[in-house]
Amino acid sequence: MLDFRKEFIAFCIDCGVLRFGRFKTKAGRMSPYFFNAGLFNDGAMLWRLGQFYAKAILAAGQPFDMLFGPAYKGIPLAAGVAIALAQAGRSVPYSFNRKETKDHGEGGRIIGAPLAGRVLIVDDVISAGTSVRESIELIRADGASPCGVAIALDRLERGTGERSAVQEVRENFRVPVIAIADLDDLVQFLGAKPELAQHLAEIEHYRQLYGADAHA
Repeated sequence: MLDFRKEFIAFCIDCGVLRFGRFKTKAGRMSPYFFNAGLFNDGAMLWRLGQFYAKAILAAGQPFDMLFGPAYKGIPLAAGVAIALAQAGRSVPYSFNRKETKDHGEGGRIIGAPLAGRVLIVDDVISAGTSVRESIELIRADGASPCGVAIALDRLERGTGERSAVQEVRENFRVPVIAIADLDDLVQFLGAKPELAQHLAEIEHYRQLYGADAHA
């Protein structure tokens, strides 16, 4: 596991963003862990989160020209990642969308840099893939090319079929998905921490029930 993945998981646990217990998912499943990116809610946490995104994006080596943050969670994420990339020596434009088209002032649905070239979408997680689909449609409508999606955590969990939501995005839209960390990284991290290893059995059981093949 790359060091930034370990650091990211530790950071999420320390911030209370990643918790262990019994949590009901949108699909009605009882999960032994819960990831809530909405709890990255102060300047220091957002700054560090942006650093992790930037490291994952740069490590992936995926060519891109700008960032796009889907409303609403993607808006601060795209801004934070743009700042982190600039600090790493890669300054790129970014933009985000409104939920509704504005018919006065500057008008339109896109705020920030004009969508152009290869656009990397930045979001927290991929659940049903709705946000990604809408973002890809917006990007293509403006004549730009979606080139990938960057997310914080890939749960490697099946949707309604055998594939995960992330795998469906890769297959349906033919774009790569870059995750800072995934469930395999979490399992490896917990296994190396005696004080957290008690959560492993339930997570492994949950993965047997609902997990998708990470390499499918």
